[in-house]
Amino acid sequence: MGADREGSARRRPARAVAYAACGAVLLAGCASMPDSGDLRDVESTPRQDTQVRVFAIPPQQDASATEIVQGFLEALTSDDPNYDTARKYLTKAAAKTWQPESQTTVLANGPSIQTDPRPATREGTDAITYTFQGSRVATVDAQQAYTPADGAYRKTVHLTKDAKSGQWRIDSLPQGVVMGKSDFQRNYTSVDKYYFASDTSAEETGQPVAVADPVFVRSSVDPTTQLVRSLLKGPTTWLGPVVRSSFPTGTTLKKGVSGLAPDDQNQVTVPLNVKASRIGSAMCNEMATQLLFTLRNLTPTVDSVAVQSVSGSHMCDADEEQAEAIAWRASTKHPDYLYFLDGKHRLVRMTTGGTGTSAVAVPGPFGAGTKPLRSVAVARDERTAAGVSSDGRSLYVTSLASAGSLGNAVLTSHGATEDDRLTAPSWDARGDLWVADRNPAKPQLYMLAQGVGQPLAVQIPELNGRIEDVRVAADGVRIALVVEKDGKQSLLVGRIERTKSDDQQEVSVLELHSATPGSEEVTAMSWAGDSRLVVVGREQGGVQQTRYVQVDGSTPDGPAPAALTGVLAIAASEDDAVPLVADSQDDGIVRLPSGDQWQKVVKDGSAPVYPG
Repeated sequence: MGADREGSARRRPARAVAYAACGAVLLAGCASMPDSGDLRDVESTPRQDTQVRVFAIPPQQDASATEIVQGFLEALTSDDPNYDTARKYLTKAAAKTWQPESQTTVLANGPSIQTDPRPATREGTDAITYTFQGSRVATVDAQQAYTPADGAYRKTVHLTKDAKSGQWRIDSLPQGVVMGKSDFQRNYTSVDKYYFASDTSAEETGQPVAVADPVFVRSSVDPTTQLVRSLLKGPTTWLGPVVRSSFPTGTTLKKGVSGLAPDDQNQVTVPLNVKASRIGSAMCNEMATQLLFTLRNLTPTVDSVAVQSVSGSHMCDADEEQAEAIAWRASTKHPDYLYFLDGKHRLVRMTTGGTGTSAVAVPGPFGAGTKPLRSVAVARDERTAAGVSSDGRSLYVTSLASAGSLGNAVLTSHGATEDDRLTAPSWDARGDLWVADRNPAKPQLYMLAQGVGQPLAVQIPELNGRIEDVRVAADGVRIALVVEKDGKQSLLVGRIERTKSDDQQEVSVLELHSATPGSEEVTAMSWAGDSRLVVVGREQGGVQQTRYVQVDGSTPDGPAPAALTGVLAIAASEDDAVPLVADSQDDGIVRLPSGDQWQKVVKDGSAPVYPG
């Protein structure tokens, strides 16, 4: 074993990188790897410029077992499209059965490594076993869907020395790949692909509603083609039950197609196989819309998408204007106004595009102060509003028109205190209104179809705790809930499923998962994009922070909002050109223009909201 360690120092594999530092998990992060003894942490490589290409090198002649493991782990973090170089570190049999695309395991740091100090013998061939260990952060499955994870990671790889060649190779290893968090951030990027809500259309326009489905693609390995292939395969398992795709089952890219990219007119042409050859123009236009929304999320400079048949003939195309005429998408809808409550608990508004600080009362009873309010929600079309009375007991819905009347409460809570009554309400694009009653004797999430009629009790079989806040996504198929349990407040995202039984609608929220793993207290949140939320909270023992999170629990690229203390409420629009707005305990209503610092709007105000 001592000779092997010396050999490792002499023959350590070189790092192959284009014009920049290495992106290896092991080689750039540790001075050496022990052949036996105690565990040592192996730091993941610092994140590199995403334009840097990292190339793996094949195993050197007479490389030690240690070098083989090092080289293999380095190859996993390279930009090798099919992991062909990594397979050269395996025996022929192992190379055939290894499936790197089946799963990516992300560790807090690069894996710690331990070897079995007792060499084994297998059919007369030298053999050795290594154990990889670490703390799991997340996994990315075969559908490229991200899932936060925790707990210990422990896997073994087995090496043998070939009797004829005398070369060490890995003959047994876990499926998938493993890497540290910083290498994952360098190698992968989160992108939304788009489908249509299966039973939802926008109330105002009647258009199908686009729904974002976030996935991770390898950022330097033909990401455009990867993303299109992922779109054609269909939605992720979690989202699948509530969305549809306009691509016929079995649709793929035309055989041999790769390297999809915009041409000099910023158009991407997508050649499809025979499965898509007999569709009508309406379906083709929806397919082009799905492609354009998806590809613009990866490459904003894409202006249009053309769909091409297997024979090479033009089928249809869509630019931004055409796509928005075909489907409703929240992030392309610019709200006219920001709304909040003034010092007299009246609903006021101010334009989103201006820089002034003056607000005016909305038309109708909410602006007149007929009923003092505690919280509000404005419908997506900005024609109707819902408000909870100042004591938290009653929910009212009224028109934002001068002739509107207040009418009777549409829902009443019987909770003993204000904190045990109604949460702030929330609207989706189909015109449905959502609110939770926090009454400990009968806690319940409700939906009011079109904001009127009998409140429908929503079933949440996996809910463990009390709902403290509700924000439904514009698409009407996803919902974010702040849930309190044992003094901890977590942000959970669930899938909304609607069914009919005996002509009665049933609504459920299923498969809840955390969007803020590690947070101990979530105090405020709002949707801030098609698959992004802005969250105010703190981790155990930490200070209050405002940050962005993805609905899958990952952290998006880019800076967090500027620090702000004492945040009581926060409002964001899916349109990221609209500034964040918050209710600060010290400064009242404040806003955050892009790339700027928080600015005071009005001292005497509360409960800011954008439509939704």
